[in-house]
Amino acid sequence: MRFQIQHQTTYHYPEPVLLQPHTLRLHPRTDAAQRVTHFHLAVSPIPTQQTPLLDTDGNHSHRLWFAPTPVQQFSLAATVEVDTYRTNPFDYLLEPWATTLPIDYPSSLVAILQPYLQPMLYPAISPRATQLAADLNHEVDGNVSFFLTTLTQRIYETCDYTTRSTGDPWPPGVTWEKRLGSCRDFTVLFMEVCRSVGLAARFVSGYEAGDDAVSHRDLHAWAEVYVPGGGWRGFDPTHGLAVGERHVAIAASPFPPYTAPVSGQTLATTRPVIGQLVTQVTLTVQA
Repeated sequence: MRFQIQHQTTYHYPEPVLLQPHTLRLHPRTDAAQRVTHFHLAVSPIPTQQTPLLDTDGNHSHRLWFAPTPVQQFSLAATVEVDTYRTNPFDYLLEPWATTLPIDYPSSLVAILQPYLQPMLYPAISPRATQLAADLNHEVDGNVSFFLTTLTQRIYETCDYTTRSTGDPWPPGVTWEKRLGSCRDFTVLFMEVCRSVGLAARFVSGYEAGDDAVSHRDLHAWAEVYVPGGGWRGFDPTHGLAVGERHVAIAASPFPPYTAPVSGQTLATTRPVIGQLVTQVTLTVQA
């Protein structure tokens, strides 16, 4: 499938501010499942210095520096074309030693995957996530593939979706207790359940095709699990499905804040101010 995406974000400030260095994560990755064929970024005010770079997770990002000139608006627009190829999200065979939980990753792999195995931004894995994992593990008799697909479906079928335009993901125990959340809340819950049974998981931000009749979209979030024999594979608990050609991944990290589309600070020239954020994503898909 071919995605044509226009992503525009504008910050309006009630008083003049100085823009500090910013990091933008709007350039989708190129990998075995997708390829970026066009990317153009426009920023206002024009940065004094701008450089593309790869972060610690291999995500494409842009670092921007600005002149010390007060502004009351900061806007950016990304125009992107991406081709996606993965029509079958299960086109792999698990390694023989990784078909049943708990997975015993080789020590060399554990060292690489360590950040993706730890509790996420919380002191310990949520007891509710642990209990959900234990229930599902018993239900599927330890089968890794069934565990992942059943968990994806269980969150989708059990929890109600709510729109939360801003804010950090809720703790996974809160999401499961409320049976309510946004895509980022469901993703964090999914990751925490996976990590509680020793499956390496990470947070992904990007776009999802959704309803073809609707052109205006929001950024989406889902999880990727490191499956021995299949590598990083995506699961979308918000829609209850494994990730294939209808998703476009931008950035992935063991920590959700490191996938944010815009990261940076401002300095107020008089008193602290909070910018008003307006984001618009237009997405069209060609089969």
